[in-house]
Amino acid sequence: MYQHFRKDEHPFIDQVMSWRTKVEKQFQLKLTDFLDPREQDIIKTLVGTDYDDLQLELYGGHRYAEQKRAIIAPFYETISNEDFEVVLLQASFPEQFVSLSHRDVLGAFLSLGLKRHKLGDIIVGDGQFQMVVTADISPFVTAQLTKVKHAKIQLHEKPFADVLQKQQDWIEHHHVVSSLRLDVVLKEIYNLSRSKSADYIKSGLVKVNFKQVDHVAFLLQEGDMISVRGKGRSKLMTVNGQTKKEKWKINTALLQS
Repeated sequence: MYQHFRKDEHPFIDQVMSWRTKVEKQFQLKLTDFLDPREQDIIKTLVGTDYDDLQLELYGGHRYAEQKRAIIAPFYETISNEDFEVVLLQASFPEQFVSLSHRDVLGAFLSLGLKRHKLGDIIVGDGQFQMVVTADISPFVTAQLTKVKHAKIQLHEKPFADVLQKQQDWIEHHHVVSSLRLDVVLKEIYNLSRSKSADYIKSGLVKVNFKQVDHVAFLLQEGDMISVRGKGRSKLMTVNGQTKKEKWKINTALLQS
């Protein structure tokens, strides 16, 4: 099983397997914290449709949610959105005086000493921002998160019908690259020089599957999510084999801002 995943993903695999075993033995559902898209892919692989006695559901509060909680449950359980125990919080800020970004809101949240997996999506725009959190920490966040950057804010709970939904638009491209090294693929996706691509990586500005990678020779795999600070996010969609000259044919997608 481990051979299909990177070594740093093995602890999460072990965690998922323990969740699955517990549900199978105790016949009680397991609700996880928020999972990033890579973790969602892993849990789908390990608790997928091959298990007739179990069901897996994912939910993040709205249609286009990226961060989602998962429920692993016996097949006969009826699961509703309320079972995921997520809350939408919203605050306004004077955008004529201060500009807030996703990074600012995330930083303010983490400064409270809370774990990232307790926070789902953050949506910023038009003088307000929304954040999806687990229900157990909602009262604490509402009471303690009163300032983001230089803006004083007051959070209020909102129904998910009011979520500022934002569909993600991905533009796909085809490339032929000499290798699947991170610096090589980055160069093609973001139209950088090889040296500039390496600089971004060595400076800690690049993440693969939401984890910082600072090795230029890091080998990418099909399905990897890439982010470069200041340049946006992309995906290695498919690896389509090699050419006669032993170059790799790949399809990538770049998220439009």
